[in-house]
Amino acid sequence: MINVSVSIVCYKNDKKELVQTINSVLNSNGINTYLYIIDNSPTNYLRCLSNQSNIEYVWTNKNIGFGAGHNIAIRKSIEAGFRYHLVLNPDIYFDSNVLSSIVKYMDLSNVSLLMPKIINPDGSIRKVRRRLPTPLVIFGRFVLPSFLFQRIECRYRTEDMDYNVICSAPFLSGCFMFFRTSELKRLGGFDERYFMYFEDADLSRRFYQNSKTVYFPNVSVVHLAHRESHKSIKLMRIHLHSAILYFNKWGWLFDSFRKSANK
Repeated sequence: MINVSVSIVCYKNDKKELVQTINSVLNSNGINTYLYIIDNSPTNYLRCLSNQSNIEYVWTNKNIGFGAGHNIAIRKSIEAGFRYHLVLNPDIYFDSNVLSSIVKYMDLSNVSLLMPKIINPDGSIRKVRRRLPTPLVIFGRFVLPSFLFQRIECRYRTEDMDYNVICSAPFLSGCFMFFRTSELKRLGGFDERYFMYFEDADLSRRFYQNSKTVYFPNVSVVHLAHRESHKSIKLMRIHLHSAILYFNKWGWLFDSFRKSANK
């Protein structure tokens, strides 16, 4: 029985990296998976990767964005009745025991959203377990002295807490979000007003507010993480636009839930 669906949204991705990610999903021990490849690329050159019965390829024929792409798969997963759904970046790979360990933990708990430890290829920990974003965290890099901004960012990335301990967190990175599908159905998928960036902060917040979210460092995955928004003016503009959408939705200076969650 297949009880875990996985979605990967692609846009002109490196095929070699993507194959490594796909193999990580399909080679998971003790877990039957069904993989949705949602391709936002201008051509369907990745269709060749859907060469197995448990891979479904969807070519959108335009770049509809990260959240909207994953929502296609989320709706399919809910309709098919999968128990769990994994939102996965196309530049992540992991050992064969990772998904089975996560499923075992989820089966024995009431957790609805989980993220494992995310590491760099050199083995260092990526600090992507976060508190909810504030305007100062997002825009402070442009106005604050570097030493002061670094202190604020370190707290935002929960560096004051042990990254080797299981804990709840209000913001889990969209690179690897493992959901209980029944809660996705109840709370909804990604807000498609975000083309890219902050859709994970928005969805994490909704889950944290209404369910249970967990950072689970007992297993780890490797994220190649190209951080394109730091290299492209266009992507930086998209990043800032999404930040404005986020704060318009949840509050700029006055956000009582953020204040409580970030303690």
